[in-house]
Amino acid sequence: MLKTIQKNSFLGILIMLVVVSSCDSKRVYDEYTSIKGGKWGINNPITYQFEVTDTLAKRNLFINIRNNNEYPYSNLFLITKMKFPDGQSVIDTLEYDMADETGKFLGKGYSELKENKLFYKEQILFPVTGTYQLEISQAMRKNGEIDGVTVLDGVTDVGFRIEKTK
Repeated sequence: MLKTIQKNSFLGILIMLVVVSSCDSKRVYDEYTSIKGGKWGINNPITYQFEVTDTLAKRNLFINIRNNNEYPYSNLFLITKMKFPDGQSVIDTLEYDMADETGKFLGKGYSELKENKLFYKEQILFPVTGTYQLEISQAMRKNGEIDGVTVLDGVTDVGFRIEKTK
């Protein structure tokens, strides 16, 4: 009888995982990289490689950031470098709000860990098929200082997501 219960529990969990994972019909690409110790070095870019086969469908691109209470700022500066299969590249400097006026962190999550889904590019068409590469670096600086923050505390994970548009 115990084996039957265990088998049914396993089967139930497996079915639930399949249902939950199939509900994300917008996802084209979705990857995360954990930041060791929640300390993101200025010279440690996060890199993602992904294939593009459809140059006609518009896509939304997101950078996902998970931070905890150790994150010391109300905003976040990132530098991205998108490398195209034909050798071209585009570099962007981005700024995102991470907290509201009262200092409360934005993002989803009930614990100290907050997840932020940040628009990177909206309604874009990839111009050529092939392998693309996105490099994401933190570019934080303290007010009045020229040099960047060498180690950014409180960022636990960085992700990149591509979604289908409606």
